[in-house]
Amino acid sequence: MGQQAEVIEMFKKAERKQAKLRLALAGPSGSGKTYSALLVAKGIGGKIAVLDTEKGSASLYSDLVDFDVVDLTAPFTPERYIEVIGAAELAGYDTLIIDSYSHEWTGPGGCLEENERLAHSKFKGNTWAAWNETTPRHRKLTNKILGSSLHIICTMRSKTETVQGEGKKIIKLGMKSEQRDGTDYEFTVVLDVAHDSHEAVASKDRTRLFGGYEVITEETGKKLIAWLNGGTSIKDQLVDLVADIASAKDIETLQSAYAAAYSTARGDDEAIARIVAAKDKRKAELTPAQESA
Repeated sequence: MGQQAEVIEMFKKAERKQAKLRLALAGPSGSGKTYSALLVAKGIGGKIAVLDTEKGSASLYSDLVDFDVVDLTAPFTPERYIEVIGAAELAGYDTLIIDSYSHEWTGPGGCLEENERLAHSKFKGNTWAAWNETTPRHRKLTNKILGSSLHIICTMRSKTETVQGEGKKIIKLGMKSEQRDGTDYEFTVVLDVAHDSHEAVASKDRTRLFGGYEVITEETGKKLIAWLNGGTSIKDQLVDLVADIASAKDIETLQSAYAAAYSTARGDDEAIARIVAAKDKRKAELTPAQESA
């Protein structure tokens, strides 16, 4: 009985205050993603680490807040990102900024390049077959981010479209993020940062804290950490989690939505059951469509 009681005491109801921030800042080059990420981390508080793939750009803001940095150079494989996240956890940091997450996908030695290399060296040029090896490597990084004990802020480059605004002014617009389709599902909040104004608008927001355009400041981090610490359950997020799964456009995005939902609901059996049921239903809906395509 004594041992059984000890085991039971190990478990407790999942609470939102146990959750860690998963924030993505997306925008074109020059929109201020690195600066904004550091301000958010400063507002969250605690020890900050930066994984910098941008040739030391984060260190330009060393006067803004105290942080430690790892300058990561190519090849930008998923395994090298995983190694840095693990090291940051062991070193006792509170927040890790991954600047930039896009390099793991589109950079030298990233998944796209690695998949091309595999296709030609092992699969007779068949890039589709090569994804059978590349995708699990990327998913391991995704799962590491979702399951990490750190608050994680990822910056992602957006493909830039240039348009002419009022007075023939040229405006840079951030478009699709340079990462795998479905990546947005894996974050609690995704903020798209404009190039000229540096204002951000939420393209995804489970916190319901962001109602319109705003400039990211230290206060942004403070209100995010207050939200994380203020709840008592995941029930207020469950509707959004299930909706993400139900609206997944393909198996790839379904995997991302399910992984994010499962990670958020971990420890709540009722929520997990609903998430699994939603995943199985959507998978059954998608599979015939993809098989007949």
